[in-house]
Amino acid sequence: MRKLLISILLGLSFVSLLPAQDPSGLFPELSVDTTFREKQEFLVNDYFSVGFNYGVSLSRMSFNPSVSQTWRYSPGYASVLFTQHLKLFGYMPYFGFQVGFAYGHEGYKFKMNDETGYMHHIEGAEEAYYNVVEMPVMTYFHYDIDHFKVEVNAGPYVGYRRSITRIGDAVKDSLAHSFKYNDLRWDYGLQGGMGFALVFEPLEFHINALVRYSWSSIYEPNSSDSRYREYYYRFAYPFDVNVTAGVYLQLTRRSGKTNRMLKKEAREAVEQRYRDMKENENASSQYRR
Repeated sequence: MRKLLISILLGLSFVSLLPAQDPSGLFPELSVDTTFREKQEFLVNDYFSVGFNYGVSLSRMSFNPSVSQTWRYSPGYASVLFTQHLKLFGYMPYFGFQVGFAYGHEGYKFKMNDETGYMHHIEGAEEAYYNVVEMPVMTYFHYDIDHFKVEVNAGPYVGYRRSITRIGDAVKDSLAHSFKYNDLRWDYGLQGGMGFALVFEPLEFHINALVRYSWSSIYEPNSSDSRYREYYYRFAYPFDVNVTAGVYLQLTRRSGKTNRMLKKEAREAVEQRYRDMKENENASSQYRR
């Protein structure tokens, strides 16, 4: 008897945990809705955007032999980037590519060697900067939530050194704004960076830091006149950090259903209705037979 009572109590306890059901529908207030609503995931489309960036450059050179130098600050870096967002393998919405044009600066600024008291110079210049136009082509990684994204990009670039300004008391007037025969004008290398964006469709506000390393020396390697020439293979490769703020305009929809998606859904709905009608006709004809 005791075991029977315990079994009955356990059974009632188990039944009480089940959702109440009212098959008759007479007591709707006692019914429990057990439907789970699926949370809609935020999805990013394969959208296209164009943006304008503006900022500053911090420049120095990779010299051989090494010399004492500091970062040279240059305002006025600007770029226009076209960005295509893509899904890798058709379902990973984190990728894309960027192509554009930029106007920036390269340069160097020497400082006195604390150990030797010597100030390095090139053609009498203790400081110089180059104005450069370039075209970057970069792969693009991004992770999006509703009004925010983080982004990373990297890729090669090709550029052209348009002008040079040499600064120093020993610089000749003829060289202050002129290239020499052994100065290299074409520029190319690798750049990459990261940043974040605030998104208020159709505008995006970006903050980015871009590191740029040139593979083209500012002069023909080992051509600079120096007493070190017989001991060192001489070169100078630009290295720059660009910090920018940008405004981007979304040219197609970033999220939600695009016109293409809506047309596809409408076409599929019509095709499905046509198939249902055909199935009903076939079922009716078989029933009459």
